[in-house]
Amino acid sequence: MTLPASLRKCLLFLGVAAVVAYCLAPFGWMLVSSLRRTSDIFDNSPLPSPPSLENYRAVFDPSQAFTRALLNSLVVAGVTTCLALLVATFTAYAMARLEFRLKRLVLTLIIATSMFPVVSIAVPLLKLFVGLGWINTYQAMIVPSMSFTLPLAVWNLTAFFRQLPDELEQAAMVDGCTRGQAFRRVIVPLAAPGLFTTAIITFIAAWNEFLIALSMTNKPEMQTAPVAISKFSGATQFETPFGSQMAAGVLVTVPLVIVVLLFQRRIVAGLTAGAAK
Repeated sequence: MTLPASLRKCLLFLGVAAVVAYCLAPFGWMLVSSLRRTSDIFDNSPLPSPPSLENYRAVFDPSQAFTRALLNSLVVAGVTTCLALLVATFTAYAMARLEFRLKRLVLTLIIATSMFPVVSIAVPLLKLFVGLGWINTYQAMIVPSMSFTLPLAVWNLTAFFRQLPDELEQAAMVDGCTRGQAFRRVIVPLAAPGLFTTAIITFIAAWNEFLIALSMTNKPEMQTAPVAISKFSGATQFETPFGSQMAAGVLVTVPLVIVVLLFQRRIVAGLTAGAAK
């Protein structure tokens, strides 16, 4: 039995609405909770009554050092993204274009490295970085973050470069370009959607990283935003500042949401580029 077109559209709309509501419900509750007064934090009403900004004022209290934590997260995630994208671009291009023995095995090993749990490398790296004097430094957070962002970037970009026709480089080299010039002047501009998408995914992964930043820092001025949120203190040692944590969670999430909304077309273009050759 074939359903009418109007009914199919209605069911599709309801399905999409259900998925969106399921995905946005936690963020919506976090936003509502961040606007509640401390005395109303356990209220179950759908909207705060009355709304209050006291949690946001508490977040930016100098004793929390949250502004510095946001800056640290930006530095760590930004540098990690730039380094991962730079290395992954050349690696992925070589994996997509060059032919050598065991290439498939090498690519499999690259992606397999990202499957190791972070906790398995945190302790050995902590011991290593103590010996190097890297504790409470940016490089102690950036270098380990590369262990899971770089394989992800290589895998994404390799699949993208494979979809670009070989004739593009050949035509450029016929016109007098070297392979390097053809890569820089022809392939990289055409690969911009894939590079942009990979950069966004890598940045989000590095921005949300928690365990490495927690293990490699013990000074408040070097902690990233996720670590700072976990260490928010209440008025007493027995109080958990749920409101402040909710407000900080909103502040950490909103920039990522804005970036995705602003560049959603480029992200979609990068994810679907090469789907049809």
